[in-house]
Amino acid sequence: MDKLIILSVLLVFFVSTVLGLECYVCENQEDNNEKCVKTIKNCDYNQDVCLTEIKWGSTPYWSQGAKKQYYISKRCSNKTECATTRRRYMPLCTHIWYQDWVCSDCCLGDRCNYYIISGSATLKPVLITLFGVLLLRLVL
Repeated sequence: MDKLIILSVLLVFFVSTVLGLECYVCENQEDNNEKCVKTIKNCDYNQDVCLTEIKWGSTPYWSQGAKKQYYISKRCSNKTECATTRRRYMPLCTHIWYQDWVCSDCCLGDRCNYYIISGSATLKPVLITLFGVLLLRLVL
């Protein structure tokens, strides 16, 4: 019975890995509601992280006295593109209300970019540890 449970957990782990990553996707939304938390995409084969960008500033077409607001974008990405995006935007990530700024974050795991800044990158190491323990138990 223990072996059946262990094999079931391993099967679920491998099936979720093979089926690909799912990320929330949206483009330049004013908040993290509606489209940004309801639209899910199955990422392409070479996309292994979910990328989130948050921008603070005036509308894309400048007008005098325009109010500043947030613009949130989420999408599937790969680790290389994520690193490039972070290098490009993170020096501008100041959170100063009167300046325009951009911040970005990447995470691993299905739908890990539900929140704008995610802490779910710790999910994969936990799954790998669980997988290792189950494999050792199966072997011993």
